[in-house]
Amino acid sequence: MFDIGFSELMVIAVVALIVIGPEKLPKVARTVGHLFGRMQRYVNDVKSDISREMALDDLRKLQSSMQDTVRSVEQSVTAEVQSAETEMNKITADKPAATADATPAAPEVPAVPDPVKPA
Repeated sequence: MFDIGFSELMVIAVVALIVIGPEKLPKVARTVGHLFGRMQRYVNDVKSDISREMALDDLRKLQSSMQDTVRSVEQSVTAEVQSAETEMNKITADKPAATADATPAAPEVPAVPDPVKPA
């Protein structure tokens, strides 16, 4: 995190030993360790919250795009069904009129002379 090497830690430890003194150094080191741990936990919590929010935002975008796709497909299917219904209604409306016009009258049979009666 801070990119501190071992030699730098040793210099910090020697300066702390001289400034703080050997009696208070363990207590100060423990307190600094606890504060550092709290800081790391806080940073990790913030990172996880940000990560969770980003994932949630991605899921919302995905949900929105899926809903748009579903609406588009639904509109397309509805349009096709309406088109098919219109065609079917047109066909059924034309069929009775066509059958009424197309029914032929009884065919005319030519009169055949009766073979028993002389003409």
